[in-house]
Amino acid sequence: MKTSGDRPRGDRVLGRSRNRYVDFLRVVAVVLVVLGHWLAISITYHGGRLGGQDVMARLPWTGWLSLPFQVMPVFFLAGGFANAASWTSHRARGEGWGCWLYGRAVRLVGPTTAYLLAAVAIVAVCRAATVAPAVLARAGWAVAFHLWFLPVYLGLLAATPGLHAAHRRWGLGVPAVLAVGAAGVNTAVLSSNPPLLGWVDYLLVWGAIYQLGFAWHDGVLTRTRRRPLTLAAIGITVLAGLVWLGPFPVSMVGVPGARIKNSAPPSTALLAFAIGQAGLLLAAEPAMTRLLLRPGLWRAVTRANRVVMTLYLWHMAPVILAAIALYPTGLLPSVPVGSPAWLRQRLIWVVTLTVLFVPIALALRPAERLALARRRTDIGPLRREAWPLLAAGVGAVGVALAGVSAHGFAPSGRLPFPVLAAYATGVLLLIVAGGMRVRPGRRTQISR
Repeated sequence: MKTSGDRPRGDRVLGRSRNRYVDFLRVVAVVLVVLGHWLAISITYHGGRLGGQDVMARLPWTGWLSLPFQVMPVFFLAGGFANAASWTSHRARGEGWGCWLYGRAVRLVGPTTAYLLAAVAIVAVCRAATVAPAVLARAGWAVAFHLWFLPVYLGLLAATPGLHAAHRRWGLGVPAVLAVGAAGVNTAVLSSNPPLLGWVDYLLVWGAIYQLGFAWHDGVLTRTRRRPLTLAAIGITVLAGLVWLGPFPVSMVGVPGARIKNSAPPSTALLAFAIGQAGLLLAAEPAMTRLLLRPGLWRAVTRANRVVMTLYLWHMAPVILAAIALYPTGLLPSVPVGSPAWLRQRLIWVVTLTVLFVPIALALRPAERLALARRRTDIGPLRREAWPLLAAGVGAVGVALAGVSAHGFAPSGRLPFPVLAAYATGVLLLIVAGGMRVRPGRRTQISR
């Protein structure tokens, strides 16, 4: 007879258990993002100057490799599931939006702030050492471009109560409407490219996948085995049509110089890809959940899940270190991209970056423990007067991160002081809002 301790943690018991498969997907997605970014850049060293080439721009056939490595939809799907579970449990305890958003946002903003401070300090040191502005700008962008995910996710996080309420009322009609809106925006962008309109698709496309996470959580998409397979068939069929008959490239990540890019902003083709990917992943859930009951595998996933934020934020740092250490010294010579020697170097490159990342991860362990302790700390509910400050803080942080991800930490070789000031203002607003708590009496634990 099974006890409650034997219950698979994939059981949908709100507030009492985690879905093991969600944690597994999050870990696998981060690992693939890291490998994809490490493999997509090729360092050059000519005439005493370091540079970089985008592999996908030089080798068009690598566009097909983007299909297994494009896993950003997984983050939004898993995030929708996790936040639906958290928000539902939070509401069941009678707690409000402010406390919930503060707890979820701090888990992202805290580690991100540490990363930004380190990056700003390094840029300042490099400027003092008279590093060439072009080199500094390139390196500053290389360690910042992946931050685009955070402002989009923070925006969806802040809107979760409203989005979840819409899901409870209209179900799959919500992601369907978002998908139609995204297709309309994408069509307008392709035909006339109105300024800034493409940014809307970041919220519409990823918002649609986030809503599918809600439908996964309440069982709408997994009630029968046929439903996820139907979802996969729809997504794959539409994607094939858009790539084969339409104007979209097969690469599901942005390729420099391409007329149409599927990921910046996210296109209708990427949305179709994400829907197909979600369907396949949900179809695999029963088998994977049984596999994750193995204690050894689950322990590995649990440990890896504690460091996914660190891995995501810091994974481009060893690229800069390796470029400085290996290429000017001749330990890794510059060879033509795509050549047999270059292909052999790819393995050495990945192993080297992994070795360099280990001391970075070890140095960040105290911060990870502090974040884990903070997650388990009880906080009082925020007063409603704090909610506008909280919203403004999340908004300022999101806008600043969008600017950093687009232009880097050193555009034109200089620190972006206005953007950094906006970020600092947002963090300050979050700190002030977090201090405006209801007087102690009834305490609540930050939900997982």
